[in-house]
Amino acid sequence: MEEDLDEGQTQKGCMECCLKCLGGIPYPSLIATILLYAGVALFCGCGHEALSGTVTILENYFEVIRGPGDSLDVFTMIDIIKYVIYGIASAFFVYGILLMVEGFFTSGAIKDLYGDFKITTCGRCISAWFIMLTYIFMLAWLGVTAFTSLPVFMYFNIWTMCQNTTVLAGTSLCLDPRQFGVVTIGEEKTVCTGSEKFSKMCESTELDMTFHLFICALAGAGAAVIAMIHYLMVLSANWAYVKDACKMQKYEDIKSKEEQELHDIHSTRSKERLNAYT
Repeated sequence: MEEDLDEGQTQKGCMECCLKCLGGIPYPSLIATILLYAGVALFCGCGHEALSGTVTILENYFEVIRGPGDSLDVFTMIDIIKYVIYGIASAFFVYGILLMVEGFFTSGAIKDLYGDFKITTCGRCISAWFIMLTYIFMLAWLGVTAFTSLPVFMYFNIWTMCQNTTVLAGTSLCLDPRQFGVVTIGEEKTVCTGSEKFSKMCESTELDMTFHLFICALAGAGAAVIAMIHYLMVLSANWAYVKDACKMQKYEDIKSKEEQELHDIHSTRSKERLNAYT
């Protein structure tokens, strides 16, 4: 009987501990972190593969040749963008962890307001710094989203031409990479409708796959923007809560100090009266 009672108390203690741990999770920050990781992963993964598909299309169908040495051509720019993508993936993986830690810290500060935990000025400064940094990253992701929409627009035009080859029969429309700065003005690398290269490009899987990968990369950048906005709301609310909690903590400290002083004064007067009577 006693063993069953001890086992029941142990299960109850474990359940209370689990509920306490679940109650301490900053769910808004957790949702924003998941959205950020999903958006960054989608943008980096799909963007990397879309750039590789673009290299294949330029080499196979537009016959663009990689420049010798360290010349700054379209292939070098694509390689640079790939390295930037690697950096973005690493940086925002770390930044998401930092924001989650800040969320746990702020939630703990608010919930333990009347306990032994006290909010420091450093904690408020860190929250304000994260708000400013997240705002800058949100603007940066807006720029990335706008930049990613350019290849989506370019591939959409090419994909539309391929989907309407029967309508374009008898007409001569050409795709010229010089219009987009892919090659220099002196190089003529046009591909016109009705040509064998155009037909092969439309029938290949590279064009369709690259176009849809760029769309997924654009969606990932948009998800990262939404995650940054979500983080801004969470951080701003947490900073306001921490500020109010700090004021409340100071008020409680002043109140306790005044009550202690009044108690000491009352005790001193009581002793003086007692001594006067004796």
